Amino acid sequence: MNLIAAAIAVGLAALGAGIGNGLIVGRTVEGIARQPELRPVLQTTMFIGVALVEALPIIGVVISFIVMNR
Repeated sequence: MNLIAAAIAVGLAALGAGIGNGLIVGRTVEGIARQPELRPVLQTTMFIGVALVEALPIIGVVISFIVMNR
């Protein structure tokens, strides 16, 4: 059961991060297309958002390792 719980945790974390990254990058591309002069600001904000979203799967993997060791 621990292995199944760990696999579900990692899978859902990766799925959520993929959806989140897609939304962030898509909206950034839309913003750049509308106002190209704001590209540096939008890209900086996008990279910060992507980094925060990518923390989710890392936390999921850590939690799955904790669950597997019990």
